Amino acid sequence: MDKKTSIIEIKKLLTTKQSKIKLEELSLDSRIGVQKLLHQYYKKENKRNNELKAFRKRFEYEQQFWQENKKLVCGIDEVGRGPLAGPVVAAAVILPHDFSLIAVNDSKKLSKTTRESLYSQIINCSISVSIGVCSNQEIDNLNIYQAARLAMLRAVNGLSVVPQQLIIDAMEIESSIPQLKLIKADAKSISVAAASIVAKVWRDHFMNFYDSLYPQYDFKSNDGYGTKNHLEAIDLYGITPLHRRSFEPIKSKF
Repeated sequence: MDKKTSIIEIKKLLTTKQSKIKLEELSLDSRIGVQKLLHQYYKKENKRNNELKAFRKRFEYEQQFWQENKKLVCGIDEVGRGPLAGPVVAAAVILPHDFSLIAVNDSKKLSKTTRESLYSQIINCSISVSIGVCSNQEIDNLNIYQAARLAMLRAVNGLSVVPQQLIIDAMEIESSIPQLKLIKADAKSISVAAASIVAKVWRDHFMNFYDSLYPQYDFKSNDGYGTKNHLEAIDLYGITPLHRRSFEPIKSKF
């Protein structure tokens, strides 16, 4: 590398992937600033390669089913089992075979900003996406486990195409479609990971709307979970139509 090339120019150059020959040239540049930039470049590339490797690992179940000629594989996940208020929400997602959003992972491992960004991208590039909801009243009538199963079934039934295989996070639903019950599926299957993001963001938006109707309960921050502020609001103001009467401490109080 010509030493007359400025460090600013080299920094710009290293924002894109470089050939092995170019990197070898840079390694011969004795300037400390250049070597620091080169170190940062390798560190970033190593991180990206590890993320890509992990992404491909999360695609293994889908690819196995595709090889069995099951081209429409649907991932399903739900969110909202534990809160004192709000619905349980499930998402069903069928991804295309060339899906390439490597940041898609278990929604619990992602920041809110990342989830929001991926949410729209997943919806825009998927073959089909569907949301299934069970209200707090249905949760009270059925119990949370059965309500979660029903929300998942509603999500599958709402898809614009019929999947040939389901991958579900730790549950089974009443469907004739073949199912793979997979523990921690949102961390093992890219389709379920995508579903976990869609379900989480959709429910967050739902609770944000109800926060505007019932601001005392701070739903936008607690998502309906029994935080200290939420419990204090219940003691002060009672419960809303969104609260689950079968859940403690609400069940004992009302």
